[in-house]
Amino acid sequence: MVPTFEVLRAYFERTGAITADEFDVMRSVFVPRTLPAGDYLQRAGEPATHAAFVTAGCLRSYVIDAKGKEHVVQFAPETWWLSDTTSLSTGAPSQFFIDAIEDSEVLLIDPPGHLKLLARVPVYAASFQEGIRKHAASKDRRIVNALATSAEERYLEFLDTYPSIASRVPQWMLASYLGLTPETLSRIRKNLSRHGSAPQF
Repeated sequence: MVPTFEVLRAYFERTGAITADEFDVMRSVFVPRTLPAGDYLQRAGEPATHAAFVTAGCLRSYVIDAKGKEHVVQFAPETWWLSDTTSLSTGAPSQFFIDAIEDSEVLLIDPPGHLKLLARVPVYAASFQEGIRKHAASKDRRIVNALATSAEERYLEFLDTYPSIASRVPQWMLASYLGLTPETLSRIRKNLSRHGSAPQF
């Protein structure tokens, strides 16, 4: 396994070069944490304290409705970020649960550390701005897909967005993310498999 901080360095070096001093600053503010599968990083009702960068494994965020049903909001495999930005910025209780789907390694950063890196590490600031743009575009695309695309199209969009984890998440979680029943998702997968349009997991 690639060392946790080297995954972080490689991620940011896709945006630009990082000096040794800048990397030392980054190491000083990120806190490594190991999450065995099933462990919580955050529970709904508690204020969020950190954003998480996933270096190994896979996390998910989800909400639980009044009937006790889980609704998956996001998956975060390697080199993805996961946080409740509203709770982080306001201190309000989070609406989201975040837990590990697999044994995972994450790097945590709190708001003061984030501000420190924005001021002192240009590559971090540039990557953060790009991340905001991509997140907004992804959120808009998901809303449009939910309103205007078929269940099959939503599934194919998932395969495009999360190619590395399509076979790693339980079917019921994937169905929850797509807003489908597990039976409907199973039917779509079999259909696509018969026509050679998508992998059968």
